[in-house]
Formats: sequence, structure tokens, C-alpha cells
Amino acid sequence: MRITADTDICVGAGQCALVAGALFDQDDDGIVELLDEHPGAADEPAARRAAALCPAHAITVQD
Repeated sequence: MRITADTDICVGAGQCALVAGALFDQDDDGIVELLDEHPGAADEPAARRAAALCPAHAITVQD
């Protein structure tokens, strides 16, 4: 699995960090910071939930 986070379209809602704090954080401006681009299978549900909740669709999860 590979996660990408597009900082150019992130609106800083913070849903990703709330539901998948091991994978995402926010910088001082609230913009997404990807902590683990290739997480293990155990983190897949949280990664997919974060992508689904992102209002800007800035997070992509690929198999």
C-alpha cells in the first residue's frame, strides 16, 4: 500500500490526523504531513478512512 498526500490542495481540516494519527500530522499552518508513505496492512483501514473523510480529497491510498 502507498499513501500520497497533496499539500497543494489540503485545506487543513485535520480529519486525517484525527482518524489516523500514526500516519498523518499537520504542520503549523494545518497542512497535512504524511508520516508513513508505505504503512503496514494493519494501518490500511485508518488510511482509507482518512482518505474518505478528507474534504479536499488530498489523500490517495493505492494498493
